[in-house]
Amino acid sequence: MICTGMFSLACSFLCFYALNCEHFALGQEDTGTRYLCRAIPINTDTSCPLTILPEVSTAGQEEELRNTVMQLRETILQQKETIVNQLGTINELTTKLSLCESSASAGGKFDTGSWSKDNQNTMGDVPRDPNDTIDALGKTMQSLKDRLENLEQQQMRANSSGATFPSELRDLLQRRLGDLEKQLLQKVSSLEEEKYLLYNETTAHRQRTESTLNSLLERINELEKGPGDFKSPEQFKLSLPLRTNYLYGRITKSMPEMYAFTLCMWLKSSASPGIGTPFSYGVPGQANEIVLIEWGNNPIELLINDKVAQLPLSVRDGRWHHICITWTTRDGLWEAYQDGQKLGAGDNLAPWHPIKPGGAIILGQEQDVVGGRFDATQAFVGELSQVNIWDRVLKSVEIQNMANCSSYTPGNVVSWLDSNVEVFGHGASKIPLELCQDRLPES
Repeated sequence: MICTGMFSLACSFLCFYALNCEHFALGQEDTGTRYLCRAIPINTDTSCPLTILPEVSTAGQEEELRNTVMQLRETILQQKETIVNQLGTINELTTKLSLCESSASAGGKFDTGSWSKDNQNTMGDVPRDPNDTIDALGKTMQSLKDRLENLEQQQMRANSSGATFPSELRDLLQRRLGDLEKQLLQKVSSLEEEKYLLYNETTAHRQRTESTLNSLLERINELEKGPGDFKSPEQFKLSLPLRTNYLYGRITKSMPEMYAFTLCMWLKSSASPGIGTPFSYGVPGQANEIVLIEWGNNPIELLINDKVAQLPLSVRDGRWHHICITWTTRDGLWEAYQDGQKLGAGDNLAPWHPIKPGGAIILGQEQDVVGGRFDATQAFVGELSQVNIWDRVLKSVEIQNMANCSSYTPGNVVSWLDSNVEVFGHGASKIPLELCQDRLPES
């Protein structure tokens, strides 16, 4: 109890002393310092201790806080601008993808609507030229890739400044861009295929046109040269009177690669046994590319790539006969005509084998090597005329019209012209041909 009372008395005395100190401090002139009162132990000096504390400056702290606030504000504004740009880009890509999907479902054609802010159609209105279309699609694809790279750079800048870039937006952009790229690649592939088909069709048409024009030019040139010793350039015949290995004719025209052909000629022979070889065509590596032969007591045979088909033709009576042979590589189909009538047909004769180009056409001899090594036992004896070759299968009516003298059609690959036929061997000759009506069997 005594300790408690003494302690209370000491506390009261200290409080009274502190009040007096405070009063003394307030009465002093302001010297830029301040005084604080505090409790002291009982056994210490009771004089009023005045401790002068240095003034604490807050200017540096306020400046630091102000800079921090400005940096946070700038970061927030940059993040807001980035998000707005990203949302705009997403909306634009979504619109383009919707247009692509709607155009694909409508038949693969791009809509003519505007996709850009300047009302410029960047993906619709595909140019008619496939090359221009591919270039336009490529530019659009590159533009979208550039935008994605720009967004990735913005993401990097945002990460460096402490801002976060939503990974969901980036993934969405990549998926949308991937879908759009697949659609563009499909369109480019379709245009490339159309371009290839159009090129092939144009090339084939140009080749047919050039072949026809060349035949007409040759015909015109021959007519302009004059008839010479014959009434017209085709009104002559090749005479091979002896069975030898040195009498023959050679056609100077070269053959192209062919997938079908028609071979027609007028011939007259009474040789026995067999008329021999009126026609042979050999190429390097295959001397029997096309051969028409009758030797010994065998029937007339047609050889294609050394494959044989026997023809039901009979021309040993010493009269003129018009014969035509047609063939196509498709299933090796062939037909044989004599005097305008189809006497036989067959298939599987060298099927799917194209006739090779660059060979030698020999009249009257069978070739063991290209252009030579003839065998007298297989030589043709008689007369040949109007040997023509086409690179297609002639219709029956066309063959009938030539056989009954209603019309004459020169071959578009090999035509029977005086300038196209060379004669070899003493005794072989080119002489005028009888009129067509005089060659008919009824005559």
